[in-house]
Amino acid sequence: MELKHPLLLASSSPRRQFLMKEAGFSFRVAKPEVDEDFPSGLPVEEVALYLAKIKAASFRDRLAGSIVLAADTVVILDDTIMNKPRDREEARLMLMTLSGNTHTVITGVCILTADAEVTFRDVSRVTFHDLSAETIEQYIDQYQPYDKAGAYGVQDGLPPGMNPCSEEEAAFLKAIGNTGLVEKTAGTARHTVLIRQLSGSYFNVMGLPIHRVRCHLKPWQSMP
Repeated sequence: MELKHPLLLASSSPRRQFLMKEAGFSFRVAKPEVDEDFPSGLPVEEVALYLAKIKAASFRDRLAGSIVLAADTVVILDDTIMNKPRDREEARLMLMTLSGNTHTVITGVCILTADAEVTFRDVSRVTFHDLSAETIEQYIDQYQPYDKAGAYGVQDGLPPGMNPCSEEEAAFLKAIGNTGLVEKTAGTARHTVLIRQLSGSYFNVMGLPIHRVRCHLKPWQSMP
């Protein structure tokens, strides 16, 4: 998709950058320099969007005709947000807590220009298998998930043969001619199975629901 204005992805996440490239966007990357704090009384369901808006707003004085895209993803279990683990012990505890349970993943997205702000969020539900201590240690050894909320990456824990995409995502991939994207995200290293079921958007759990991003960027699409 060609846009009327330059697109700035306000994220240092390699997974978001990968998804945007695979969706056909041209963009430059800038890391938002913000404190990712939020009001203590803010409902956990609103935190991701709140942080996405803060990240986008940090570029307000530097828009220079650009479209800023910012996002934040949170993992929630029992009304508690599970952040990125600080060390191996915290990663182990997070995976033990997620084991056998269903948690919620919410990504908030903010699109900001000089004269418009568009926001939305996407919600998915992920159910883990009952994980043995051996499986958890193997996963941490293999993937070092210290930069991932909840101490896991969905693309690293899919069972072989599982198509995690929603019908909407599958239609999106067909429309952009990239039906092999799921295999690209997981590669060939599906050695540690964490996930039993995924409801909603797969790409949302990865960190960016690109099918919805593309839809919301259409008002700025260049005409052929």
